[in-house]
Amino acid sequence: MFGESFFEYFIFFYSTLLIASYLMLAIFSMITIIRYKNYNSNLDDETLYNSDIAPGISVVAPAFNEEKTIITNVHSLLTLEYPLFEVVIVNDGSKDKTLEKLITEFELVEVPYAYIEKVKTKPVKKIYKSTNALFDKLTVVDKENGGTKADASNAGINASVFPYFLCTDVDCILARNTLLKMIKPILVNKRKVIAVGATLRMVNSCEVSAGAITRVKPPKALIPRFQELEYIRAYLLSKMGWSFLNCVPNVSGGLGLFDKEVAIRSGGYDGKSHAEDMDLVTRMASYMINNKQKYKIDYIPLSCCWTEGPPNVKILGRQRTRWAAGLVQLFVVHRKILFNPKFKRMGLIVFPYAFFFEFLAPMIELGGVISIIYLVTLGKINWELALLVFLYSYSFAVMISILVIIWDNVTFKYYNTFGEVLKLVIVAFLEPFLYHPLITFFGLRGYFKFLSSKELSWGTMTRRGVETSS
Repeated sequence: MFGESFFEYFIFFYSTLLIASYLMLAIFSMITIIRYKNYNSNLDDETLYNSDIAPGISVVAPAFNEEKTIITNVHSLLTLEYPLFEVVIVNDGSKDKTLEKLITEFELVEVPYAYIEKVKTKPVKKIYKSTNALFDKLTVVDKENGGTKADASNAGINASVFPYFLCTDVDCILARNTLLKMIKPILVNKRKVIAVGATLRMVNSCEVSAGAITRVKPPKALIPRFQELEYIRAYLLSKMGWSFLNCVPNVSGGLGLFDKEVAIRSGGYDGKSHAEDMDLVTRMASYMINNKQKYKIDYIPLSCCWTEGPPNVKILGRQRTRWAAGLVQLFVVHRKILFNPKFKRMGLIVFPYAFFFEFLAPMIELGGVISIIYLVTLGKINWELALLVFLYSYSFAVMISILVIIWDNVTFKYYNTFGEVLKLVIVAFLEPFLYHPLITFFGLRGYFKFLSSKELSWGTMTRRGVETSS
């Protein structure tokens, strides 16, 4: 009886701690966003765009079997608004016509190139540049498949020429002013900013013209719509809240701006990692701490990137299984950081939080389900406490999601109609019953695959592409 009561109260207090952390992050997020709006007004886009001393940025985008979207999205990257940048596309051994389409569309030819392998990768076969002056910013690296996005990203870093690199995916559509917005925290902060992230959203159902988002809409399909809500909550609330404490755990692999020198000195991406975004940030922060240098990892609240989310449960499962395996891998590779005061915030806040509330969460939920089934079978369940814990957790989850939706709409107003906002509010009520159990299951499956040494690859997501309007 004591064991049963202990578990019930453990779940109650665990939920309370999680809820308290979300409330804290919500408050910090609001403070950070208000601060951002104030300091952002001191350096306008036009002044930066016309500057002769703006630091150069290399846009690095790995590609594996992306023939459906590669041409449209590379054109989009080439039209970014920034005074000094290049686009480096890394063809990571694609088995479809990705490379052939790039060569034809952008009039590419193989060139002699001073490729220096500052970070170890699978062998690079060829490097291409365009014979057309319109595409002189474009470099295409053709390499052997390394099995992970991390290995392809490292090759792009090696081929890049500027002091900062923005890592993205070729299926992403970036806002034209993305580089202008993301470089600002680096320029205005007194402390050295080693990485900057921004909010991602689903491109599914958005209106796109000439490689640019012309109308933001919530996805029509249910699975991508769940992801839209998940992303808004994760970036606008969680990442912005952690930014206030300078405890950002990771900068998304879909859109992240990094100091190239620090990234290279940190060893670049782990070529075997399936959580390359958190791994790189961990490496860079560790490097700064070990060398006794102050640093900041920042986030901006603007939506600068739209990515095609998995359209169905099968593809979502592949993605989240890989992410979960990457999380286990991260704690195995960087196990010395957890609870280690030498690593300051990262060792005492970032890693412990991720360990207790991200890594352990699926296992605790599974334990809860097993316990409930066991107690129901024996007729010993405390229904009053069980109902209290459920209502307590469910009502808060719905409340925090709705608050984030309202905060997002009031502050940035990406959606044009009340009906579009209402669609997200509805999925906030459904998420705990339909979407969250799937994410928990895929998380547990990812843990099992990693621990059983089953092979994972960064693979393809079966792109459908986006509809464009003329």
